Formats: sequence, structure tokens, C-alpha cells
Amino acid sequence: MELLTALTIGLLFSIGIFQMLRRNVIRSVIGLMILATAVNLFLLSMGAYTAVQPAYINGATGTRSDALPQALILTAIVISMGGTAFLLSLLYIISARYRTSDLDGISALKK
Repeated sequence: MELLTALTIGLLFSIGIFQMLRRNVIRSVIGLMILATAVNLFLLSMGAYTAVQPAYINGATGTRSDALPQALILTAIVISMGGTAFLLSLLYIISARYRTSDLDGISALKK
């Protein structure tokens, strides 16, 4: 199960980086959101230190794992949503002013 989780996180991370390197601003924002999701999954998977306790409450034995990774994930979600809202507002301004979302089509940004 750890191998599947590691492959999923790696795949999401690589898709996010690939989309962020595109010249289209909309795909870059989507890539940033995918990258933030990969980081959150990584933090959640690293929440159980001994690989015996899950990162959530175990109902059978009643033991609890450390709550710090969950707090970090919550903080990361809030920060990534704020950054995404900022990038979407910039995208709206750029697309309204230049009538395109392609960075190659905007000649005023090259100066």
C-alpha cells in the first residue's frame, strides 16, 4: 500500500510540475492546485511514523496518532486556496486586459 501511495503522490507531483511549465496561464493555475494536492497527500502519508498507526483515529484500538500532520495539512489547504484565489484574480485581469491567457501572446509582459 505504501508503494501505491508513493506512486500516486509522485504522479500527481509530476503532473503538477508539467502543467506549471506550460505557457497557458489557466493550465499553470491548475498545475499549482494539483501540486498542492500532492503535497497534502504527502503530509498525510507521513503522518504515521511507525507505519502501524494511521494518520486518523483508529476505531478498533482507540489509539490516536500525532495531530501535527493534520494541522499542517489544514494550514497548507488554507494557504493554497489563498494563493489560488490570488492567481485567479491576476488571470482575470490579464485576460480582460489582453484578451488572451497565453503568455506568448502578451507582448507587454516582455518589456
